[in-house]
Amino acid sequence: MTAALIFEQVLNGLQFGLTLFLMAAGLTLVFGVMGLINLAHGSLYMVGAFCCAWITQQTGSFWLGLGGGVLGAAAAGALIEMLVIRRLYDRDHLDQVLATFALILIFSEGTRMVFGSMPLYLNIPAALGGTMALPGVEAYPVYRLFIILAALAVAMLLYLLISKTRLGMRIRAGESDREMIAALGVDIKTLYTIVFALGAAIAGLSGALVGALRSVQVGMGEPVLILAFVVIVIGGIGSIKGALIGSILIGLVDTLGRIFIPVILKFFMENASANSIGAALSSMLIYLMMAGILAVKPKGLFNATN
Repeated sequence: MTAALIFEQVLNGLQFGLTLFLMAAGLTLVFGVMGLINLAHGSLYMVGAFCCAWITQQTGSFWLGLGGGVLGAAAAGALIEMLVIRRLYDRDHLDQVLATFALILIFSEGTRMVFGSMPLYLNIPAALGGTMALPGVEAYPVYRLFIILAALAVAMLLYLLISKTRLGMRIRAGESDREMIAALGVDIKTLYTIVFALGAAIAGLSGALVGALRSVQVGMGEPVLILAFVVIVIGGIGSIKGALIGSILIGLVDTLGRIFIPVILKFFMENASANSIGAALSSMLIYLMMAGILAVKPKGLFNATN
């Protein structure tokens, strides 16, 4: 276990965590502003990945595919907000869960009808292929560094949007008192559509970026959705800063846990047992961390206003 290997795994954990942030940011934004439990958020992640992969195959340009994935997810988000989600704001959470779970099934079967059951594959663009030397690491994939920088850029843009713009002021006001800003003349329906489409676009960006590292297939959004909910519970519901910190924590704990726990267990048991038990323990680690944080801070690390 060398220092270079540890640093490389830290970078992998950071990349995983920041990719997860792109998924969780839109989810916590929608839940914080609208009070909506959106189980279909993972489907918007999948839509972004499929749109990116298909457009890239048709045009040969990853960048056109990336833009198409973001726009496709945003359009899908705006459409379902106007047709379905708008009718759920005044309903209880059980109705929201049932309706958005139905959307998961509709998106999955619709995607299978349009693109087929076979996975699509998205190649890393030539400009971002290869590796580069970093302090302590001789060769690290350029594309993973690009994902890290892109996610940090999105985090900065979200911060500026929420804290420095008129739209951000309305979003923060809608978080606190939606009836009051409606009474002041703000078109709350349009605001909600914009927020939902923005969250969908960020999820689509995450799916499009991850699509070049994994296969693009039906159902790819559901496992990530579970982790995204863990992120917003740890970070604090409605907090973008909490989503960023929580996702980085999960990325690092999950990645480093899968490396170090089997190594530590090998001091006490045979290699085969250490590997199998270590894999099981490492998959539980993020949930144990969540339980520990909630025991100390039941509402998460940050308030919704942060």
